Amino acid sequence: MLETLVNRAVPCYDKYIMIGDNQSRADNQQERLQLISEDIGNYLSGFADGEGSFNISIVNRNRDYRSGWKIVASFNISQRDPTIPLLFQKTLDCGTIRYRQDGVCYFEVRKIDDLNEIVRSFFYQFPLRSKRQAERLRLLLLAVELLARGEHLNHKGLETVLSIREKMISNRPRMYKMTDVLENPQRLHAKPT
Repeated sequence: MLETLVNRAVPCYDKYIMIGDNQSRADNQQERLQLISEDIGNYLSGFADGEGSFNISIVNRNRDYRSGWKIVASFNISQRDPTIPLLFQKTLDCGTIRYRQDGVCYFEVRKIDDLNEIVRSFFYQFPLRSKRQAERLRLLLLAVELLARGEHLNHKGLETVLSIREKMISNRPRMYKMTDVLENPQRLHAKPT
């Protein structure tokens, strides 16, 4: 299944990175994204290259397995000064802003449709330049495509999403491992955010 998703390319600086076959949705967003100035788009893409985070998390809603697992895909950035997070939200016209107790402003996109369409289209138009971040984005978009189609609700699709997650470099230890979810898949929350 994963092999069939890796047949499309998006520009990544002077090369192309492979993404899923969701280009038609990306094309639908191009009109809106054409309104983004090249300066702002490239600035935000560069900022995401250095400070952005592309993640697939597993959440046990109550930590007691009664409510089930939830797969959460996200793109986020955070800064003490809210200017850039607010500019991301205004430019992409999606995502949420929250302020942590330590004063950091946090912009995050977690809605699957927004990730699959808006975030995908934005980074197609304004590619990341670093190989590491481009690879994390590619993997995130592969997983998002599967989540959008509900394929994580069957065992094979769930295993594919979790395999993609395992390929993503993580700077911190994971709370839940792939085996935690695969051993208890009936507890997976049916509707990703």
